[in-house]
Amino acid sequence: MANLKSSGKEIQRLESQRLPAVEVSRLQTALEELKNCAATDCRPPAEMAVKMEAVGVAKANGNIWTISLLGILAGFFIGLGAMFCTLVTTDIQVGFGLTKLLGGVVFCLGLILVVLAGAELFTGNALMVASRASGKIKLSQLFQNWGIVYFTNLVGSLLLVAVVFYSQFWALDGYKVGVNALSIANAKVNLAFWPAFARGILCNTLVCLAVWLCFGARSTIDKVFAILFPITAFVACGFEHSIANMYFIPMGIVMAGQAKVLEVAGVTASQVANLNVAGFIGNLVPVTLGNIVGGTFVGSIYWLAYLRKERAAEAATARPWLTGMFSRPGLQPQQVNYLDAETKALISVLAKARDDSAFLAKLADNPDKALKAYKLTPEAKAALESGDVRWLESRVGVLDEPLRTWLTSRLAQEKW
Repeated sequence: MANLKSSGKEIQRLESQRLPAVEVSRLQTALEELKNCAATDCRPPAEMAVKMEAVGVAKANGNIWTISLLGILAGFFIGLGAMFCTLVTTDIQVGFGLTKLLGGVVFCLGLILVVLAGAELFTGNALMVASRASGKIKLSQLFQNWGIVYFTNLVGSLLLVAVVFYSQFWALDGYKVGVNALSIANAKVNLAFWPAFARGILCNTLVCLAVWLCFGARSTIDKVFAILFPITAFVACGFEHSIANMYFIPMGIVMAGQAKVLEVAGVTASQVANLNVAGFIGNLVPVTLGNIVGGTFVGSIYWLAYLRKERAAEAATARPWLTGMFSRPGLQPQQVNYLDAETKALISVLAKARDDSAFLAKLADNPDKALKAYKLTPEAKAALESGDVRWLESRVGVLDEPLRTWLTSRLAQEKW
């Protein structure tokens, strides 16, 4: 903490030397980040909800090609976790419960890679419903993201299946790894619709809780432990994850065509007849629907608990029938007033800059003085001074078209 204090004094010294305002703001932002790193506790749930909403906005406004590439990576990463799980649970003699537990622990590799390495996972993106509930993204943006990510997750999973097949990984331990892959997939394609749907709900409830806990994490190790227990639980309990099944079932379909695997497994082709494209789709449909319900449940509950009051005016304007619901005393959430104040301040600054040329000139020449009357964090000030449109939109949602057009045209000509 002594270092943080000295950093604060250094910023004050630099300010006294009249460094460019944007440089001072960047130093202040860096100091805030250092304070976050020094904190030992996780973020409180109210802050986690704010972060969940902001992440959803950023995802909805992300570049399609970037999202597609990250979607392929996520399918590949989850497949790696599924592959690891298949290996570890092959021919293991430690009892039913421990076998499931070990499989769940090693499967965590998939989500750890998604969260830490960076990737777009369909099941985790179900939490974007919070951004939609706040009116910060359009329904079309939500569905577009889900559609692109779901398809690219499938591409990544199938790519891994092809690589694993040609690697002869499945021939390990006298083809018993292939037998285990066959058994896992066969059980999944023979699961009835409603059990698959219910298991999909339970699965993505746990997956999204893991992602939710990661929003409260301040370090890498925090995120690993946030992922470990929920993901281990869903795998150990046999719940159904649509993206994991994009690896498990195609791998089983490939194994069903290997005579040596069938021989070691002691089964005939007729006993695994459901391992085909129809069986694959028959599993994906209920599991995907269940995953959407489970993830939407988590995102909606936390939005209602922590963000509803701050977004009530916006939501009530768009959906008048919600007005009565928001006004019920028993449904009042915790206060998160600072975000609401900053959001209003950001919009107010942008609108005034558009309508008042004198204020715009002051913002360009002396941003510290122009922004003095507004309640803004150092990060927000730095974004306004540098014209960071992407950051501004991630905080206030998509700007209305006239304001965004004006801002973009100004930045194309000069700083402001």
